[in-house]
Amino acid sequence: MKKNADYWIEQFKLIRHEEGGYFREIYRSAETIPEANLPDRFDGSRAFSTSIYFLLKENDFSAFHQLKADEIWHFYAGSTLTIFAINAQGILSQIILGEDFDNGEVFQAVVPAGHWFAAKVNNPDSYALVGCTMAPGFEYQDFKLGKRKELIKEFPQHKALIDELTRS
Repeated sequence: MKKNADYWIEQFKLIRHEEGGYFREIYRSAETIPEANLPDRFDGSRAFSTSIYFLLKENDFSAFHQLKADEIWHFYAGSTLTIFAINAQGILSQIILGEDFDNGEVFQAVVPAGHWFAAKVNNPDSYALVGCTMAPGFEYQDFKLGKRKELIKEFPQHKALIDELTRS
């Protein structure tokens, strides 16, 4: 039986994410890093690491957002997925998660802390099931959802992409 997006959503009990797609946290380290041992951008202690399953299906997308820690994306199943990342200097990079290494696809990709990034499935009739790992671990106060007007003002050269991959 070929598995589809709804199979994975049900199998892993994924729920909607405000950035788009579906997710569920599957790991949170029981140990924490004290605030004093973290960079100033963090306010409070953080778990050593966290990880989630994340699924995008069809025309849904992960809207531009920013995190305070690096995030590692891992490809698991479905169609290829493109991650679009804009650094502080406005340079856009694109990473394709998938299994066709001869065409530049990769199983893992790192989005550095502070980059604005978004993602979408490359085949709108399919889905992409990935995992995301962060260290130090994810906390919602470290997540910032991009606002279209603000991002276009900061990165006007990427207006078309920002229009496509933001929700407000």
